[in-house]
Amino acid sequence: MPNSLHTVLGAGPAGTTLATELAQRGHPVRLVARSADGDPLDGVERAAADLGDEHDTVAVTADAAVVYHCVNVPYERQVAEMPGIGAAIMAGAEQAGARLVVLDTLYPYGEADGEHITEETPWAATTRKGRMRAALDQRYLDAHASGRLGVVAGRSADFYGPGVLSSTLGGAVFPNALTGQPVGVLGDPDLPHSYTYIHDVARGLATLGENPEGDGRIWHLPTVPARSTREVLAEVEAIAGQSIELEVIDSPRPFGPFDESFMAEYAEMFYQHTTPQNVVSEAFEQQYGVHPTPLEEGLRATVDWYRGLLAAA
Repeated sequence: MPNSLHTVLGAGPAGTTLATELAQRGHPVRLVARSADGDPLDGVERAAADLGDEHDTVAVTADAAVVYHCVNVPYERQVAEMPGIGAAIMAGAEQAGARLVVLDTLYPYGEADGEHITEETPWAATTRKGRMRAALDQRYLDAHASGRLGVVAGRSADFYGPGVLSSTLGGAVFPNALTGQPVGVLGDPDLPHSYTYIHDVARGLATLGENPEGDGRIWHLPTVPARSTREVLAEVEAIAGQSIELEVIDSPRPFGPFDESFMAEYAEMFYQHTTPQNVVSEAFEQQYGVHPTPLEEGLRATVDWYRGLLAAA
């Protein structure tokens, strides 16, 4: 009997939300992180592994039909560690005979065509992290083209949603918006900027995992058309029922949950907030009939989650 297990690597907001989505779709699911600790999730088995170690990764993916790469590491370690993690995950998927679904970023595009970013937009990254991501993506696509393993990638804009803390539309925004403190906004708040709802990330990746005919390429996960960050925060203000005072962070300096070491590493990516960024996901939506959650609906769910978090604290 062929393997049917869907193995999700990385138990951050994306991996955890994806594991829950896959279980709700009826798949057997294993969620893997450095520790197997965490709240129980219905229909999800937790497991522990060092996903930068090929032996560990091969062992934890051995019985998988589909492997999902949702692993991330602290920002200052990404350039050093993500290529090795990618190599270990490819080895695990290949030895299992599994397909590999990769959660990807917009970094490979650099500043190219920020007003209309599609899957055809050139990869023009000039930053260290952008070039690293582009080189790693090419390795994934080359592995597919060579017949080594089936690979597909889904690219997302900045996350927001329940469970998302380390995002420019996350822990830096909602707690302050709900408690009347100034909300930090990076760069130019009047430029269009794309945000992808975490449940749409999960729905998109699960859909790719279920549809191997989409392999061998990169897709943009369902994302609403970009609006300015000022407009997005006006929606948050209306939902929260409380005025929001914006604090414009016009240079990469520490603020909110983002400390000095993080912002020093983020400095090269600050262009994302000083140039337009509009991610277009029409190709995915037309191919799979999966459309992004309306912004107001996603923001309302996010505000409700943060209200609960603050109440519990």
